[in-house]
Amino acid sequence: MVRKMSGEEVLIGEGWKFKRTAKAWGPCQLSELPRDIAERAQEVGVRPDMNDRSGAYFQIDHSVVFSRIQKAFEGKAEIMSVKDAMKKYKWLEKFVWSIIDKEADEYTRLAADEWDNGYFIRIFENQKITLPLQACLFISTNNLDQNVHNVILAEPGSEAHIITGCTVHPNVRSGLHVGISEFFVKENAKLTFTMIHAWGEELIVRPRTGVLLEDGATFVSNYVSLKPVRSLQMFPTAYCRGDGSRAVFNSIIYGSGESKIDAGTKILLEGKKSRGEIISRSVAADRADITARGLLIGKDKESRGHLECMGLILSEGAVIRAFPELIAEVEGTELSHEAAVGKIAEEQIFYLMSRGFSEDEARSLIVKGFMNPNILTDLPEPLKMEIEKMIELTMKKKL
Repeated sequence: MVRKMSGEEVLIGEGWKFKRTAKAWGPCQLSELPRDIAERAQEVGVRPDMNDRSGAYFQIDHSVVFSRIQKAFEGKAEIMSVKDAMKKYKWLEKFVWSIIDKEADEYTRLAADEWDNGYFIRIFENQKITLPLQACLFISTNNLDQNVHNVILAEPGSEAHIITGCTVHPNVRSGLHVGISEFFVKENAKLTFTMIHAWGEELIVRPRTGVLLEDGATFVSNYVSLKPVRSLQMFPTAYCRGDGSRAVFNSIIYGSGESKIDAGTKILLEGKKSRGEIISRSVAADRADITARGLLIGKDKESRGHLECMGLILSEGAVIRAFPELIAEVEGTELSHEAAVGKIAEEQIFYLMSRGFSEDEARSLIVKGFMNPNILTDLPEPLKMEIEKMIELTMKKKL
């Protein structure tokens, strides 16, 4: 549907209508956030106490409430709103909307026309940031449209881990989140990006992500979504243009309720000896509908790529579709994939029950093993433990 604007409203998608006005939040320390907001942020890996974090950005609705680098990391990295960054650095204009086409679809056009900030993170040349940076994009107003544009620049030889948590206030049931993210990973830089989503049952979520890798660059993406969402559609694309560049995408998705999820990844292997890897684990319960996609395109004769797509169905009304796709455009490229979708094998349940577990306990153990966060790459141990707890809590609620 063609988007229509009427002052304080936006009409988009399947006739969905959202508000464009929200309360203005003033700046505050993360430790001063309202308790209900701080608790929700912690559920998606964001630490209001800033322990084990090198810097943070926090946005509520359309307002930036916090943005700061810890003193020990000043001069090594910077974090601020994109709007402030564009005022500070005129050269940043050439990066914004350079990977993603603002005319790609109605959601990118909306984000370009109705821009509600977003974060800019820059890792300076040859700097290794030993503690993760964190960012939180939070919706506190029911039925609000939030459009953010994030730009991340890892300069040559740098290394960092960014944790982004996206969630809503407990009283928020519906809304629209459009997240544009453009990553620039320069020569011999390494960037790990872990994103944790915890939306609401009537949230529409439209991430649009592009990654550009130069010679010797590495980009690792970890994605976790365990809460119900009305509609999530994402297809991040990585361009491995540099020689020896490498892109890795890992995801754990648990769809429940009436969730409709269409998630995948596209990697173009353009540089000499470039590498790509996609690993996804999808679980569908209740009446969830999940489409898992993966696309590897080999454009260099020495490029290599592997795609692994696994799905587990827990309920009669749940559906998982898997679409692994390999395209070899030159002779010599090596691309492979494996995919499997099915239900829990009864013999696995019977075996665990013979060991003294109840049927529900047996199912929970099998699902937790399937969603093991060990598939996620370069996670700090505390964050890995937090994700394990999230998975365990999800299983307790559903089984």
